[in-house]
Amino acid sequence: MTSLPEDPTRPITEDDRDRAVQRLQDAYAQGQLPHEELDERLHRLLVAGTHGELVSALAPLPEEVAAAPSTIAVAGGRIRRRGAWRVPRFLKVESAYGRVHLDLSRAVIEHPAIDIELHLGTGKARITVPRDAIVDAEDVRTGWKDTLYRTPRRARPGGPRIRISGTMGFGRLKIRHAWR
Repeated sequence: MTSLPEDPTRPITEDDRDRAVQRLQDAYAQGQLPHEELDERLHRLLVAGTHGELVSALAPLPEEVAAAPSTIAVAGGRIRRRGAWRVPRFLKVESAYGRVHLDLSRAVIEHPAIDIELHLGTGKARITVPRDAIVDAEDVRTGWKDTLYRTPRRARPGGPRIRISGTMGFGRLKIRHAWR
């Protein structure tokens, strides 16, 4: 979890709560918490209203170890992932020139949040996300064309949160939701 503000009486945001819940789930998955303690701490997090209450629910957990990003890199050519491929928590995609197509619609997504970092020189990129995914592409910097993404009219809750960041030189990033 990112460092929390110094003021323990400050109200928490939904993003703060989501990060804290994710931290507890990760600790449980790594065997750092028994099931009963996870239930009790989750309840404390869900009713927490301030940062002080949030910190107390996470207090004795070991510090979070950031996972190393998985990298897909080519100097030139095409990067394509589709079908039932396993999506890592952090994915870095690097290409000097060429096309990138990441299809997450049938991928195995084991994490509630996925970070995709793009570093592309020239060439277009297309990312297809699951129908119920929540996409944040505010941190993508493009040198030539804007990112194309339309938020779906009827968003379904419960999907993965996909954060896309990075830089693109000449090309366009298109993000779309899968039909099924």
